[in-house]
Amino acid sequence: MAFFSKLKDRLFKSSSKLEQGLDAIVEEAVETAPHASDSAPEPVSAPAVEPTPPGLVGRLLGRKPDEPRRVLDDDMLEQLEELLISTDMGVDTALRVTANMAEGRFGQRLSTREIKQLLAAEIARIMENVAKPMPIYSKRPQVVLVVGVNGSGKTTTIGKLASQFKASGKSVVIAAGDTFRAAAVEQLQVWGDRAGVPVLTAPEGSDPASLAFDAMTKAQEDGADLLMIDTAGRLQNRADLMEELAKIVRVIRKKDPTAPHNTLLVLDATTGQNALNQVEVFRKISDVSGLVMTKLDGTARGGVLVALADKFGLPIHAIGVGEQIDDLAPFDPQEFAAALTGIDPS
Repeated sequence: MAFFSKLKDRLFKSSSKLEQGLDAIVEEAVETAPHASDSAPEPVSAPAVEPTPPGLVGRLLGRKPDEPRRVLDDDMLEQLEELLISTDMGVDTALRVTANMAEGRFGQRLSTREIKQLLAAEIARIMENVAKPMPIYSKRPQVVLVVGVNGSGKTTTIGKLASQFKASGKSVVIAAGDTFRAAAVEQLQVWGDRAGVPVLTAPEGSDPASLAFDAMTKAQEDGADLLMIDTAGRLQNRADLMEELAKIVRVIRKKDPTAPHNTLLVLDATTGQNALNQVEVFRKISDVSGLVMTKLDGTARGGVLVALADKFGLPIHAIGVGEQIDDLAPFDPQEFAAALTGIDPS
């Protein structure tokens, strides 16, 4: 629960946007409902929102008598769809989520709290099949290639994962394959020193594929359980950089035809829907096996993770909400859905 508390606090931008939007959708009906004191020449229909009577049934259902409620109709569904799309959940996913929420409930009066609970349940349902830890194999060394665009958080993610694996009893070697950026190498060395994990480097501007080959040789000689290879950040629309990544994969397979055993794509949550484009391109080049989503603490676009799960079905191994080692944790769909919608998990 410690990480959930942190996740809920740091997903505030996304959850606040959803919560405020849901409040506005329900309260809109309160504001537009006719008042008893208004004079009218003709009888008016019942208001769309009414408080639930404080009877026994209401108490059994956990309903609060003073909660404003609104009929779940076409207008409300359209507003819900627009709200979900605004969190970068995407059109297709937003339509699917709202349709499933409405199934069997169309025409019912719902409160903001009940809508949030329905939304959280549907998000968790979509994501439960992709919440999987990175698999650990008996193969030694298990080669983990980490890819992503510039600034996605690859280097920090490698450092955190390596430290966590080392703490769990695994012997780890890191290859600083971003040979074009000295800061990335220095950052990995700091993490390596902190975790007691060796970091293999090469002179600035060296061939990353050559370093990856040498790192595999070293990891095999040392009997390491895991070899984690950092790669330079690359834009998915740069053909030359993507070819360089393909070369790294080819060279690795000269040493071990089954490698890399895991290819982790690190995605920055602040990029929103562009994350879907990144998955499309990197899957073609490097056979992505799993995702890590970072920077969920700095964006109101947390819904993009739901869109990724819905569209690709790739395993989501971990999510990050900060810079500390315990700010990266295994992905839990129930906790994520609860944090995104601003409720406590059941």
